[in-house]
Amino acid sequence: MNRHWIPVAIAVIGLAGCGQSPEEIESARLAAEQLENDRLEAEVGSMARGMFKPLPASSENPDNPITKEKVKLGQVLYFDKRLSLDGTQSCNTCHNLATFGVDNLATSPGDAGKNGDRNSPTSLNAALHTTQFWDGRAKDVEEQAGMPITNPVEMAIPNEDFLVKRLKDIDLYQKLFAAAYPDDKAPVSYLNLKKAIGAFERQLLAPSKWDSYLGGHANALSLAEKKGLQTFINVGCTSCHGGELLGGNMFQKFGVHHDYWEHTKSVKVDEGRFTVTGLDADKYMFKVPSLRNVAKTAPYFHDGSVADLNSAVKIIAKVNLNKDLTDDEVKNIVTFLEALTGELPVELTQEPLELL
Repeated sequence: MNRHWIPVAIAVIGLAGCGQSPEEIESARLAAEQLENDRLEAEVGSMARGMFKPLPASSENPDNPITKEKVKLGQVLYFDKRLSLDGTQSCNTCHNLATFGVDNLATSPGDAGKNGDRNSPTSLNAALHTTQFWDGRAKDVEEQAGMPITNPVEMAIPNEDFLVKRLKDIDLYQKLFAAAYPDDKAPVSYLNLKKAIGAFERQLLAPSKWDSYLGGHANALSLAEKKGLQTFINVGCTSCHGGELLGGNMFQKFGVHHDYWEHTKSVKVDEGRFTVTGLDADKYMFKVPSLRNVAKTAPYFHDGSVADLNSAVKIIAKVNLNKDLTDDEVKNIVTFLEALTGELPVELTQEPLELL
């Protein structure tokens, strides 16, 4: 028992033994809990606010100024299945905004039903990542937005001109593109499509009570969540998961101390960023995922090979930190991670009326 708890804990036991009322016993219990809460806040509060940052109010790209018309166009495009060859897939199919920007599948089926090789990461807060995709092959959400559309396994559009022609034949898009790009002689273009989807995705910032805590509201986190935060820091999770996203800003080898596939039981051994760069130093390197909303975005890791968050925490601690976490440590960390669940405005998660 922590020494700060001892006096009040003894008082609680004493009250119970002396036949005191339930109200008095509960009051003593709450006092003991407040002491522990104050101790934890003193130990981890300032440390956490130095390691992490709250979400910004917006995500800007100087090369893609945001307007309400561009965001509106981007939202319609994000939900429109006509962006896939056979009309089976939209951006929202794999990155469902009603389920925290994911489809909760290990890997996602594409336009023809064939699954990709990697897990579809959440689109929530993605605009704040330093790169896009698990291997970082896109620099921002604007570049990323155009890539799945022409991927033969994903949305399977043959080429950019094919989709532009399709969109030009739709009156709705003639109007929306013209409103979003009033100075363009030919507003319906693939570049403008990518910018519009990017502008919409830059609205998908989902703050949580964690942001309130970082903003100075000490009571925004419960005692259990602060214990989890302390464990998260002490175990060493912050070596990769820091900043405003608790990740999303660096590459790290998956399996620093042990081969990841021996623990995840992955069907395929994925060499990560090496497949993009061809550099031996990039073998098994992946973009560190953000931990925001992680309690809602199972399954985990680049291949969705682990369905349970508790198991994922144990595995990453073992293969990257060479630590065997106790069940209590895992429980504490998961409790903290659950506090990172944020929310989007409902109007951003719903299919636009224009498509209904």
